[in-house]
Amino acid sequence: MNLHSAGHRRGVVAAPHAAAVEDGRAILAEGGNAIEAMLAMAASIAVVYPHMNHLGGDGFWLIREPSGRVRALMGAGPAGAKATQRFYRDASYDEIPTRGPLAALTVPAAVGAWLRAQEAAKGQGGKLPLEMLLTPAIGRARDGYVVTRSQARLTAEKLPEMEKAAGFKKAFLPDGKVPDIGARLKQTEFAATLEQLARAGLDDFYRGDVGREIGSDLDRIGSPVTRADLEKYRATVAEPLSVTTQAGTLYNSPPPTQGLASLMILALFDRLRVAQAERFEHVHGLVEATKRAFRVRDQVITDPDKISGNLDQYLSPAFIDAEASKIDARKAARWPAPYGEGDTIWMGAADAKGLVVSYIQSLYWEFGSGCVLPATGILMQNRGASFSLDPKSLNALAPGRRPFHTLNPALAALKHGRIVAYGTMGGDGQPQSQAAVFTRYVNFRQPLDKALDAPRWLLGRTWGSTHTNLRMESRFDSNLLDRLLSAGHDVAVLEDAYSDTMGHTGAVVLHPDGTLEGGHDPRADGGAAGV
Repeated sequence: MNLHSAGHRRGVVAAPHAAAVEDGRAILAEGGNAIEAMLAMAASIAVVYPHMNHLGGDGFWLIREPSGRVRALMGAGPAGAKATQRFYRDASYDEIPTRGPLAALTVPAAVGAWLRAQEAAKGQGGKLPLEMLLTPAIGRARDGYVVTRSQARLTAEKLPEMEKAAGFKKAFLPDGKVPDIGARLKQTEFAATLEQLARAGLDDFYRGDVGREIGSDLDRIGSPVTRADLEKYRATVAEPLSVTTQAGTLYNSPPPTQGLASLMILALFDRLRVAQAERFEHVHGLVEATKRAFRVRDQVITDPDKISGNLDQYLSPAFIDAEASKIDARKAARWPAPYGEGDTIWMGAADAKGLVVSYIQSLYWEFGSGCVLPATGILMQNRGASFSLDPKSLNALAPGRRPFHTLNPALAALKHGRIVAYGTMGGDGQPQSQAAVFTRYVNFRQPLDKALDAPRWLLGRTWGSTHTNLRMESRFDSNLLDRLLSAGHDVAVLEDAYSDTMGHTGAVVLHPDGTLEGGHDPRADGGAAGV
């Protein structure tokens, strides 16, 4: 599978797994639009990359229409009706557990966002039936998919945490053992669920036979999410957040996601007037911008129903100018270590008519709650573990409340006509990897494949790590590392030249001449392809 693919005229897709790329490209070849291709990919990636995402998780879309309008489709699942603070206190918990049925406390919302995307696809002339979009994923689930290096590794690493996760061992440990890389696993019940959705429609996931089975299984394993929670869930359509820089207009998803932080980082960096990539000023500037942005994020981002002010104030020129002036060009600011970890996938698609899609789908942590529902084969997320049991917290647990999301798909309309959809996985690393790739590709005009390949860094926590320092891949120049240390950064150099800790980034580009380009991270198992 090519990591980079360019010069296409009809469409292009990028994903972290080759099977999803293949299935998305096939839909484009059949005349489908970028949204239809993404729907097929979203189903396939849930099958072949189950440690990263599944239908028991959430999902967010940014869709740029040919008119230039950008819309956000928000699949953020609320806490279940039984998910009260008293419920957890009575069960002797001071914190929400991260694995098992009590971690599966939010409504799975990804399919609700698929419903909105299906409507959007038809609104843009899409004519392919849902059955055609889901058939590739159904076949991969029924006939078996090949276990990747990351799935094998993470199954072994996280197995001790999954003792209370109903259905995990049956689904992911054939013969009771951690699968080898290259082993073939089947998801028979999940294949049947996808077949039912193909026949009955996506709404069946919440208000039909699939919803009934999900509700029954959640009740049986002791989850606080009820059948009624599923029945009343609807994904929403929202206006994205945006900010204008020298490069153009940048878009990201609104709360409860951390899209605000991603936009702030790039807007702050824009003010620093850094002239060259890969120098101290580049890395130091983005790290310091991240610290400023995360401070704001951690003070204001929560369920949008609980936000009273206008978040645009944090993207205003006056606010960005003031924050940028607080960045010391030579010295690292103190770091308060915000919290965030996760397992996620980002995928992109674009077509010749001007539809460009940035999509992200997640379980939160690797394998989510670990609970695989027996009737449907659906792996449930643990996104609700980000809630607090402190009633005074910004993200205090309450039934119906949406949790804070690290997920944030990104999109940019550049001044010279390029449209770029980009994104990554990786908790707190998401805004940082977005900024690294964007600045390299846009600010410093590196080719897309080089921008995706270049060494990256991570400030803060992700992937279940307790580290809060500045971790850097081993390919960085030693002189740069010395300068960062001298400036006061707590630097740790990783052994890996290409580390999964940095997340898996990708991008698709619609050029002004109508040609399409895509690329994906060499750290993942995917690539890009087009027609």
